[in-house]
Amino acid sequence: MSVTDTRTTSHVVGRVEDVPLGEGRAFVAGGVQVAVFRLRDGSLHATQAACPHAGGPLADGQTDADLLVCPLHLYTYRWTDGSSPSGGTGVRVYPVHEQDGVLVVEVC
Repeated sequence: MSVTDTRTTSHVVGRVEDVPLGEGRAFVAGGVQVAVFRLRDGSLHATQAACPHAGGPLADGQTDADLLVCPLHLYTYRWTDGSSPSGGTGVRVYPVHEQDGVLVVEVC
């Protein structure tokens, strides 16, 4: 499910270089645990930190241009909307961007 609430707030969670290319890292944004990813192409994505299936640490998951794969049971989630092509419950996705070298995540 995508964040569409107009009451979102922006939170600086760290520096861009805190997330190596092709990896994810866990952060807290406004009291919400999030996983922020910097794909090999430099694009940024953010999801909830825990997999809804079994609580796996999504920041440790594998990624490609379209999907995030949970490291525990290989459930997959789309970057576009958090839905799961593997048929499970989707994850929440959050807007994230870089501003002056820092990572900014918007949460409700």
